[in-house]
Amino acid sequence: MQFIDEASIRVQAGKGGNGCLSFRREKYVERGGPDGGNGGVGGNVFLVADEALNTLIDFRYQPAYQARNGHGGGSRNKTGAGGEDIYVKVPMGTTVVDEETQEVLGDLSASEQVLLVAEGGARGLGNATFKSSTNRTPRKTTPGKLGDIRRLRLQLKLLADVGLLGLPNAGKSTLIGQVSAANPKVADYPFTTLAPSLGVVRIAADASFVMADIPGLIVGAAQGAGLGAQFLRHLSRTKVLLHLVDVAPEDQSDPIDNALAIEQELAEYSEALMERPIWIGLSKVDQVDEDTLDNMLEQMAETFPERPIYALSALGDIGLTALTRDLMQFLQDQQQVALDDADVASYLAELERRISDDVYLHSQRMRAKRQGDGDDKIDDIDDDLSGDGDEPETEVIYVRE
Repeated sequence: MQFIDEASIRVQAGKGGNGCLSFRREKYVERGGPDGGNGGVGGNVFLVADEALNTLIDFRYQPAYQARNGHGGGSRNKTGAGGEDIYVKVPMGTTVVDEETQEVLGDLSASEQVLLVAEGGARGLGNATFKSSTNRTPRKTTPGKLGDIRRLRLQLKLLADVGLLGLPNAGKSTLIGQVSAANPKVADYPFTTLAPSLGVVRIAADASFVMADIPGLIVGAAQGAGLGAQFLRHLSRTKVLLHLVDVAPEDQSDPIDNALAIEQELAEYSEALMERPIWIGLSKVDQVDEDTLDNMLEQMAETFPERPIYALSALGDIGLTALTRDLMQFLQDQQQVALDDADVASYLAELERRISDDVYLHSQRMRAKRQGDGDDKIDDIDDDLSGDGDEPETEVIYVRE
């Protein structure tokens, strides 16, 4: 199935039913009075998270959804039936944005979570409603109101605990294929992975976590080079980033320089995302001798002194058990700390919000570029990304001596 992680849809709630103008007419009953009933409310449109879905591709073929209108009121004070609501299933991890106002309406991150995106129109009132002591025969009614009409943009962010990032051919797909039941495409050429994939890493019967593999990044990805940074949004919900660095690149490039370049791209995309714990995995270590590996580990530790660093080989099954065990322990510890310490929980929630803001603003900028919008609009978005009116500058997180 083709992976689609962004789609636009149009939703329209139902119109409320009109009120009825009617007077009671029965033999032998004098002055029957008004008996026109109210109309029914229009149907609502809801989005509901479904864990069985993992792509937004269905919305490419069915982009419009409309709820039923409410029925009109009837005589004898009969209230019209309400319009039937509709529930549109979306994948878990879907963020919903109003295209017109750019308001984020909600984030469907839990199974069966429901979000109201278009409210049905109010019902019209029948003439019986307007009867009073001074107006015994009202001829007034009101029509039903129109329901909400909205154009929404759906953005999917995969739900995972650990996110893999790195250059193309860094070994991400091979790694996730070895430690989980995922079966990503693996080949000896760049950009083998064209869409994110998920795998469940099971440490024990009651201990597991989800790992996400995204397409490889290249220098300039944050500005749209290669496959661009469009898939980085799928790392925004992860709790740990695992940066895989090939110790023996085919192009003979320096692994340290490669690691710095990718992390700089990550910082340009979202500085808040850089506050997530980042672990480094030196991949394909079975292709270098012991002295070369020791030297590489030493240089990497000097460049990234606060990062856990692992020597790995997916094909050679080197370091995988220790890595997955330590990741599981870290995730469990982090969850417990957040439960025990309100300040930590508050910080993590605020970090999640900041990352979400960065992801959204970057998406807006790339969208403006694709649509050929003027430089002024793009500059305005850049100002939002930088937080002020000056030219945005991304801080260099690490500088190699």
